[in-house]
Amino acid sequence: MSRLGKQPVILPAGVEATFEGGILTVKKGNTSLSREIKDDVELKMEGNVITFSPKEGSVVAKALWGTYAAHARNMVTGVTEGFKKVLEIEGVGYRAEVKGNKLVLLMGFSHPVEKEIPEGVNVVVEKGVVTVTGVDKEAIGQFAADVRKVKKPEPYKGKGIRYQGEYIIRKQGKKAV
Repeated sequence: MSRLGKQPVILPAGVEATFEGGILTVKKGNTSLSREIKDDVELKMEGNVITFSPKEGSVVAKALWGTYAAHARNMVTGVTEGFKKVLEIEGVGYRAEVKGNKLVLLMGFSHPVEKEIPEGVNVVVEKGVVTVTGVDKEAIGQFAADVRKVKKPEPYKGKGIRYQGEYIIRKQGKKAV
């Protein structure tokens, strides 16, 4: 039994949810998110409460039951508060800047690395700190992971791109005899 699936998803004031044709849409004002829900999981909407339950005898439903409940919670949080990931750039000469719809990273390579900013994701760069914000948790997390993958923090000096608050285990390096 899924612990996340058992808990109902409560919609705060001003948030509307609709479920038509296998697609769950959560909307608040001009902001809306949609996600396809498979037929193996039953979705019931009663007032401002959404509940999920697996269909009888389906192994796939038991696997996806809690996942869809978590997705619905993330959609509600996204349209009400939004999500944010903060990346720190550490190293001499390492920097980033936003040019139009691209994030340009100068990471000590012979060429600048350009990352296309997805639709619905906002990127702000200030003094070695890249802030990624938006309403879709999955898109923000994937873009932040792609940016971090350009130059992961190395264990000797800690240079590279890391998440804010991420701890890098340092190695000692060579000793002089």
